Order: sequence, then C-alpha cells, then structure tokens
Amino acid sequence: QVQLVESGGGLVQAGGSLTLSCGASRSTFSLNDIGWYRQAPGNERELVALISNDGSTTYGNSVKGRFTISRDNAKNTAYLQMNSLKPEDTDLYRCYGNYYYGASLVSTWSQGTQVTVSS
Repeated sequence: QVQLVESGGGLVQAGGSLTLSCGASRSTFSLNDIGWYRQAPGNERELVALISNDGSTTYGNSVKGRFTISRDNAKNTAYLQMNSLKPEDTDLYRCYGNYYYGASLVSTWSQGTQVTVSS
C-alpha cells in the first residue's frame, strides 16, 4: 500500500498564497494521477486540481487562473501553488493519487491538510 505524505497548508489572509505538496511514501510505485480535492463539512467533495503522468492538468472551475498544479516525477511528488486565496477556499484539502499494482489501478488518499483563509 502506498501512502501519500502531504505538507503545507495553514492560515493565510485573503489575497495571500500557500503551497501544498504531496508525495508517495514508497518510490517503488510511480504515481499515475496526482491531485487534490477539498470537502468542507456538509458539502460535496470538489475537485481542486489533478495532474496526469503525461503532464495534462484539470482544474476545478472555482480555482482556475489562481491555482497551479505541477509535479516532479523523479521525486514522485506533486505541488499545488495557491495564489489570490479567498475565504471560500477555506477547507480540508486531501491529496489523491493512483498507481498501478500489476494490472490494477489502485487509489490512495492523504489524511488531509487544513487551509484557512481569513478575510
């Protein structure tokens, strides 16, 4: 089982920036897709950003133009640069990844990191 190790997050004022990182605990398995979702209590899980191993990216509509996802395949790690943060970006951000175990595509999640944006 591959675990995702996440860092970053915290408290920032509106308009500020934060960077999240997420990497695999074991380098034996290369992550295929890596990304972040967020989910506030009582709300549905929302895609923030996702990057595939070919570099193609997908962003949630609410973060387009403000957030940038990138990855370092040598480190099996992804980064989420969050700029122009808004109070509505306050949420628990969970890293998502998948990898091939034989012919099976396995999904894994981090425990999450809290991002709080004050107005």
